[in-house]
This record gives sequence, C-alpha cells and structure tokens, in this order.
Amino acid sequence: MLKTKTENKIPESWEIRRLGEICFTTSGGTPSRKISSYYEGTIPWVKSGELEKGTIKETEEYISQDALKNSSAKIFPKGTLLIALYGATIGKLGFLGVDAATNQAVCGIFQNDIVDLSFLKHFLFFNKRKLVEQSAGGAQPNISQAILKDLSIVIPPANEQKRIVAKIEELFSRLDAGVDSLKKAQAQLKTYRQAVLKWAFEGKLCNTANLTSTELKNLCISVKYGSSAKSKEAGRIPVLRMGNIQAGKFDWSDLVFSDDEDEIKRYLLKKNDVLFNRTNSPELVGKTAIYKGERPAIFAGYLIRINYRPEVVNPDYLTYYMNSQAAKNYGNAVKSFGVNQSNINGTKLKCYPIPICTLEEQARIVEEIESRLSVCDKLEESIAQGLKQAEALKQSILKKAFEGKLVPQNPDDEPAGVLLDRIRSEREKPVATATKNSTTASKKKKSCTTQ
Repeated sequence: MLKTKTENKIPESWEIRRLGEICFTTSGGTPSRKISSYYEGTIPWVKSGELEKGTIKETEEYISQDALKNSSAKIFPKGTLLIALYGATIGKLGFLGVDAATNQAVCGIFQNDIVDLSFLKHFLFFNKRKLVEQSAGGAQPNISQAILKDLSIVIPPANEQKRIVAKIEELFSRLDAGVDSLKKAQAQLKTYRQAVLKWAFEGKLCNTANLTSTELKNLCISVKYGSSAKSKEAGRIPVLRMGNIQAGKFDWSDLVFSDDEDEIKRYLLKKNDVLFNRTNSPELVGKTAIYKGERPAIFAGYLIRINYRPEVVNPDYLTYYMNSQAAKNYGNAVKSFGVNQSNINGTKLKCYPIPICTLEEQARIVEEIESRLSVCDKLEESIAQGLKQAEALKQSILKKAFEGKLVPQNPDDEPAGVLLDRIRSEREKPVATATKNSTTASKKKKSCTTQ
C-alpha cells in the first residue's frame, strides 16, 4: 500500500507512485551459447557484472541480429537505467552510453517525462537494502520485476529533481575524493607492511648479522593435514578453514563446527600452532596464521599444521616470515594449478627456504615487527571507520534528499501532481486526435515491441 505524503515526510508539491505506474521496465535475455555466430555480431550485450562501469559504452561481448531475433534479448536505447536483478552484483546500477542489449539478469528502466533517471538511480541506490530484503529466497536473492515495479517512489517537481541530483552529485563528489584518499592510504599501509617484513628478514630491523638460510623441514618435526570430515552449521567446536585466515590471524566471524569426538581429539589445536593454507585461489594460497588459543578449535583439510620445533624457531617469527613477500615468491614458484585454484602440498612446504637466527634474535625481530605493525593496525582501524562514516553520510544525504530537505523548494515549480495530471490527460486524448498521427504511433508501437 502506498504511504501518504505525511507518512513519507515529503513536501506537498511532491507525489508518490509505484515505479511500475511511472516507468516502463523490461529485462534482457541470453542467446544460445551453442551457436557461436550469435556472439560474433556488433550489438553490445551487457552482463550484470559490467554495471560496475557506471556508464556503459563498450561491452565484453557483442551479439548478432540473428541472436536478437532468436532470443529474449532486446535493444535498450542509450540513456536507459540498468539494475542488476540477481547474482553477486544484485542491486548494482548503471546507464547505457550506447544502444545495447542485456542478459536476463539486467533490467532496463526507460526514460520518461515524469522522473529523471539520475534521480531514480539515486533513489534505487538508497532503497537497495529494501529491494534485496523483499527478493525471493532460494539459492540466491532475486529482485523480480514485480518487486521493482511495486516499489513506492517519491516524485518531486521536475525542476526540483534536477536540483536534487546536482546537489547529491556535488556532495558525493567531495565524499568520493575523501574515500579515494583513504583507499590510497590503505594501499600504502599494505606496501609498508610488506616492507617491514622484508627489512626484518634481511636483518635490517635489528641489525641482525647472524641470519643464515635453511629449509623449513629443518625447523619442524612434521607437517599435518587437517580434518576432511564434513562440518556442520552448529556444533560443539569450531573448524577453522582457509577463509578464517586473515592477515596472519584467525577471523572467528564465519565458522562451521564439529561434534565428532575422534576428529576433535586428532585435530585439536594448541596455543601458538601455525597453520598454512595449502589450497586456495592463486593469489591467496600459502597465507599463514597463528592460533593464539582464543577458543578451542580444530582445523580443516585445506590447512596444514606446521609442527615446528620450539627450541629452534619462534612461532610468531615463523608466521611473519611465511606471510612475507619472499615466502610468497617461493610459493608462487612451486605451486601447482587446478581449476581456479592452486596448491602447495606438504612436501613443497617443508622445502621453503627460511632465514634463521638464534631464538633471542628472533624474539627481538618479532618485537620490532609488532611495534611497527601495531601502528599500521591503528591507522587501518581509523581508515575503516572513515570509510564507514563516508557510506553512512551518503545514506544521510540521500535520506534528506528524498524527504525534500536537501535543497529548498521553489514555489514557482510546477507541482508533480499537475505534471502527472497533464500527462494522463494527454494519454487520454480522443481517438480521433490520436489517429492524425497513426503512422507515427504505429512506428513507436513497432519500436517498443522490438525492445
């Protein structure tokens, strides 16, 4: 049910309508992949992942006229607002910078005389969470066209819509500049972290002159693969997996569990156990974390426990080294490749070259590393907070915009209700008047049908 203006806290000159009453929407389609010639044409064909571009002028794939005729794909005109209906990019928005077709995961919203599509884009962005929450269940969320068309949208006077868009984009531009600076600082901190580890294992942090090179197998008793038993969503004890390894530590926010007594006894972790990720995507395989006894846990099969010899190697020293660029370079040289994944088995792990020194020197190196990285941690917390605040501020700006509080109302603007009445009356003109332009109307109908 549509809310009243009072319930929506909007000015009297605004109106509220369902999106489907105001805008023509339709989704695209995918031509058969079995016919290769369908993908050798010149018609841009947009997939939902490409909405990240903002305004789309080029696409990864192009389809032919035959593909268009023999599928539900259709050409959307330049300027059409696009929204991703499902998948990883659900709710993403973009504009067509050229006439183009789309796949079925993308819905096109056509231009009209009532609502400015840039205004609507910001409104849909503001309501993304609401749309996703209403989406159908199942394997993945799905914003159906029914959900989209039923969305209540606010409609300010046409001139005010333009002023609102201009103000939003002015404020967002400033925020985005700040966000870019924060992200640049994040990247610089990541580079600095690796530099600290490089200096440490070159003997430059403590002026260590006694570093010698050895292989990991000389520092450990054995390496042990984790549990291959199936985990559960709930249970007695967490099972740490490759996704739980983050920046040399364990992230406990996404866990699976085990109740299997034999598995728990066999794979129970001890404080300062070092775990190596043997299988992952090529850029992540080899990441290593140290377990600090935060809570009882066991480890899964894609992880390897390095049963190091505490009389010759400090576990923190070992963990920091295994996350250094030097260790990553070696891992990259020896890893094997599968489908979308790489692997470094236990045999290759034991052959990792590692600089070593006395335990006392290792402890000093760890202390120097941590004194520097703790500063990085604090800075990264501040940056993360700044990014959250920027996103919250964007939402605050949009909230004000769609309550009529971002820009002043102009009493000379034509109220949205008057515009809607005028357009409705024009659509309801007598048939006799409409037949004067029958040829034009026929052409428009034909064009709309092909779309």
